[in-house]
Amino acid sequence: MVRPVNRDITILSRRSQPASKEDLAVARDLLDTLKANADGCVGMAANMIGVNKRIIAVFAGPVPVVMINPIVRSHSAESYETEEGCLSLDGVRKTTRYKSVEIEYADMMMKKHRNTYTGFTAQIIQHEMDHCNGIII
Repeated sequence: MVRPVNRDITILSRRSQPASKEDLAVARDLLDTLKANADGCVGMAANMIGVNKRIIAVFAGPVPVVMINPIVRSHSAESYETEEGCLSLDGVRKTTRYKSVEIEYADMMMKKHRNTYTGFTAQIIQHEMDHCNGIII
């Protein structure tokens, strides 16, 4: 189900709680909402639909990926400055991102994965993980 996009800074600035199998409906709603906003959005975190759980959905190429309880296991030494926008916020803001990140997460079947992402996909994941940590870019 497509949900409205949350723009409440109070909710967005809260650290998200770990997700469980009981939160899979939230993950499906997040994915539906990301797809519905694909013309102006490449990633979303659950708090962007008003749910305080550690779930993100990102376009990793043409196919969206849901990551439940994502954790950065390592990152490149190299970083870069960039500007990012957010569906929940107006305008763009400067931030620093790592060129690559190794992420551990569970998929929609709660199966664990550990993958390395680079470039723009790594940037999207870092942005959405910031949301899970209550960091507003």
